[in-house]
Amino acid sequence: MVKTAVVILNWNGIRYKHLSNFLPNVLEHSSTDAEVIVADNNSDDNSLEWLHENHPEVRVIKNPDNSGFASGYNKALRQVEAEYYVLLNSDIEVTGNWIQPVIEMLDSDPSIAACQPKIMNQNEGFRDEFEYAGAAGGYIDKYGYPFCRGRMFQYLEKDKGQYDDSREIFWATGACMFVRAKLYHELGGLDDDFFAHMEEIDLCWRFKNKGYKVMYCGRSTVYHVGGGTLPKKYPKKTYLNFRNNLTLLFKNLPEDRLLKVYIARIFLDGVAAFKFLLEGSFMSFIAVTRAHISFLRTYSKTMKKRRMCQHKQVSDIYWGNIALDYFLRRKKRFTDLPVEKFSK
Repeated sequence: MVKTAVVILNWNGIRYKHLSNFLPNVLEHSSTDAEVIVADNNSDDNSLEWLHENHPEVRVIKNPDNSGFASGYNKALRQVEAEYYVLLNSDIEVTGNWIQPVIEMLDSDPSIAACQPKIMNQNEGFRDEFEYAGAAGGYIDKYGYPFCRGRMFQYLEKDKGQYDDSREIFWATGACMFVRAKLYHELGGLDDDFFAHMEEIDLCWRFKNKGYKVMYCGRSTVYHVGGGTLPKKYPKKTYLNFRNNLTLLFKNLPEDRLLKVYIARIFLDGVAAFKFLLEGSFMSFIAVTRAHISFLRTYSKTMKKRRMCQHKQVSDIYWGNIALDYFLRRKKRFTDLPVEKFSK
């Protein structure tokens, strides 16, 4: 059994040029610290042929279908024996010594279940900015809306060393998540039904409900292209984000907050849907509506999952409304938010 396994989930990585652009970089900076594995989600380009010809040293796990990010990783990780997994997006550029600081943090405290490095923007001209998917560690507000240190909605801060610390966070990004393998399997891994988006927040919340910590390590840095196979304004992405957010709330919220938050979300998501409509995005309006309908249709199944989860008041929730703070109070940076509204 290896100590650390870096597992890259691939789907048509040659078509999108992710494998050829980034796998050599990962191998260069990881070979002495970890085994690098590519889990292929039934690509229909020539990803497998390219891997065989250019990197025969890389272990390849072939998933039988493209069942999404969550299920794809679950299928692959059942076949990987390691103390720590690193779930790494195929469009990540890593840096020298990116693994060791995070592993040292995990080794130092067995109560840490998952951890992420600093996530920067890989695109030329923006490399001094934090990247949308994770930035310097994830949080949620009292209604379940996610945000990050370094990223509030579409506002991305420049890295000036303000988040070079290491600290507990609410969720670690699935773009580059270090996770204790034993706990990953004990909690059932990512939720297959999420397909993609917010499955890592759900997993981190389940870790926290079990009493474990999720951490950010500012001594490790990677660069992320972002967008991947689902662009930010793609209606399917909107649908998955809204549907999955409702599901993770229903699974993980304490009983005394569940109904209050759900009623509030009906109203708030309705506002978001009509905002899409006013902006001319009818398909995004429909996507939000479909998300709520889909959530209601799967209520019984989600209730079964809720019964399997522990529920308690966990740390690092922001007890404010991040949308009001951002759009009305003009708080664009994480450091603009009142410290007293974060639970501990």
